[in-house]
Amino acid sequence: MRTILKMEEALMFLFGLFLLWPLGLAWWWLLLLFFSPHLGALGYLAGPRIGALTYNLFHHKGLALALYLLGVTSGQSHLVLAGAILFAHSSFDRMLGFGLKHTDSFNNTHLAVIGRSSQTS
Repeated sequence: MRTILKMEEALMFLFGLFLLWPLGLAWWWLLLLFFSPHLGALGYLAGPRIGALTYNLFHHKGLALALYLLGVTSGQSHLVLAGAILFAHSSFDRMLGFGLKHTDSFNNTHLAVIGRSSQTS
């Protein structure tokens, strides 16, 4: 099951990149902007509850699709770009096993607990 989910996220990642194609942007824009959703992690400076809220907001596929569709219908290419980047990035993260954050710890995600265990062996 885990492999199927990772393959599904990989295909959504590729679809997110495909959504960028009509914009005709130079490839370096993707490199520059692809990891920008991680700016949501700055909320952790205010604590784990705020951090989880901001991180999850910047990694929410529903928000990504809403921005993309709003951009397409209104002709606002910057919203199309933001939505496609958020969608592709979120899919990429989930393909690697990084999920949305729970409020108790950055390492506790909806997919699994990530990172090193706090217990020593």
